[in-house]
Amino acid sequence: MFTIYVYILDTLADWELGYVTAELNSGRFFKEDAQRVSLKTVSVSKGSIRTMGGLTIAPDCLIDDMVMSETSVLLLPGATTWNDPKHGAIIAKASKFLSFGATVCAICGATAALANFGLLDNRPHTSNGPGFLEFASPDYKGQNFYIDEPSVADHNLITASSTGALLWSKQIIEHLSVFESNTLKVWYEYFSTGEVQHFFALMQSLPSSNES
Repeated sequence: MFTIYVYILDTLADWELGYVTAELNSGRFFKEDAQRVSLKTVSVSKGSIRTMGGLTIAPDCLIDDMVMSETSVLLLPGATTWNDPKHGAIIAKASKFLSFGATVCAICGATAALANFGLLDNRPHTSNGPGFLEFASPDYKGQNFYIDEPSVADHNLITASSTGALLWSKQIIEHLSVFESNTLKVWYEYFSTGEVQHFFALMQSLPSSNES
């Protein structure tokens, strides 16, 4: 079973997590033999946070409660509060996840937090455009590994810009292999284009649509 830890912090950018959490939690498009998924919110304290969209979210667990295994996944959303030193604890945990072989997925401002910790210095990655990480992370030294794309997957590290949420979600789902490849293809085509033929192709790609 995959355990998906979603780090929550004040000013969390709601829209960046929407696609991936909805699909992983609901499992509505999962293939028949997909591993089960448990999604948990995690925070630095037991207090609730308020997202950028004004929603209140309470944590299911604390950082010290996180279980590290090869089927553990840490999602780090964007926020305007990543500079608060208290979030260093989750970045330290992210470093341990990456070293162990667990998966870390960071988007927008969370990529700057990883850069500050040196976690992007030697791995392909992206962020909010060339120059952003130098501006946001004075100690950043990963310029030679920066790829100017909306989302970049490098084994167990998946990073994205603030506009790359859909592709980031696709790459996370692909990494976890919980969709059939064709289902994932048409899922992405539908949500990226809005064209109705892709919706019908998505429905037809599901196991139940092939039952007689």
